[in-house]
Amino acid sequence: MNIRKMLINDYDEVYALWMSCAGMGLNNLDDSRDGIDKFIRRNPDTCFVAEIEEKIVGVIIVGNDGRRGYIYHTAVNPQHRKQGIARQLVDSAMQELKQYGINKVALVVFDKNENGNAFWEKLGFTVREDLIYRNKSITEMIRIDT
Repeated sequence: MNIRKMLINDYDEVYALWMSCAGMGLNNLDDSRDGIDKFIRRNPDTCFVAEIEEKIVGVIIVGNDGRRGYIYHTAVNPQHRKQGIARQLVDSAMQELKQYGINKVALVVFDKNENGNAFWEKLGFTVREDLIYRNKSITEMIRIDT
């Protein structure tokens, strides 16, 4: 397996991977080719793909605001799970964040995504009971659930 930084040319394969994973929450703006291109240009060192035989089997999208890291859309092809791929993707991203002086990372997982929640808990990510997550769309988006 090879882990490397994600390029926008990987988008079609990554999007197909996301769509193959139950529990992913995507939207038509932020997760479009243009949206992901903007994200990668802003965070070129913290987005990774995992390849086996030159086929993308895993992805992690990570950014930061200068003080905290944020993990988005981590996925591994269901046929390649339980091989440590997601853990290696997370480790790669965390190492890059550490190089930037980032000391803490956050993520959001849908409560119904049992596999995702079990994975993040296994890695030591805790649930914050003292927070309420809020957001507001500036532009109308269509949410795509898989």
